[in-house]
This record gives sequence, C-alpha cells and structure tokens, in this order.
Amino acid sequence: QLQLVESGGGLVQPGGSLRLSCVGSGPNFHNHAIAWFRQAPGKEREGVSCISSPGITTTYADSVKGRFTISRDNLNNTVTLEMNDLKPEDTAVYYCAASRLDYRLCVRWDATDEGSWGQGIQVIVSP
Repeated sequence: QLQLVESGGGLVQPGGSLRLSCVGSGPNFHNHAIAWFRQAPGKEREGVSCISSPGITTTYADSVKGRFTISRDNLNNTVTLEMNDLKPEDTAVYYCAASRLDYRLCVRWDATDEGSWGQGIQVIVSP
C-alpha cells in the first residue's frame, strides 16, 4: 500500500494560484492512478482531478476544468495539481488518493480498492 503525503496548500486571494504536490512512497507508484479530492466544510468529499498510472489520461470535475492541471512524474513518485484562477468556492481540504484501477478512480472517483489516502492539506481562497 502506498503512503501519500500532500504539500503546497495555504491561503491565496481570489484569482491567485497554488501548486499542490502528492508524493508517494512504497511499491509500484507508477502502477497507480492518482486522484485529488476535496472536502469543504459541511459538504461531501468530491473528486477534483485524476491522472492514469502512465499519465496519459486525465479527468477533471466540471467546476475546475480550464483552471486546474494535473501531471505526474513517476521517476520522483509525484503528482502535481496546478490550480489557477482560484475562487472562494475552491476552499477545502484537499486529499490525494491512489488506486491500481485507473477506470474506477478516474471515472467513478472510487479509491476503495487500495485505501491509500494522504492526510489532507488546507486550501483557503479569500480576499
């Protein structure tokens, strides 16, 4: 099972940018799809973006399309989420999750097979 650690969160003004990183340790990072989820206060967790294990396919929630970009570096076991034009509604705790099943994670937003989650990192978008 992968161990995942997020970094890069913080406070930013509307219209600003942040870069989140998810670093994995453990076996076969390159065989796992990686997704970013977020959970805002009082709301359910939602899928934000996902990248397939070889990094060929990416998916995005409609609310972040055109503003967020996901990428991965399998040599360094890292997935990055570039977030631009941030809005107050992007405020949430962001988590990364891993799955060996690309379709299940990147289409169905289901990471239950692996159960690998980071601890979460806060993003606050506020004037």
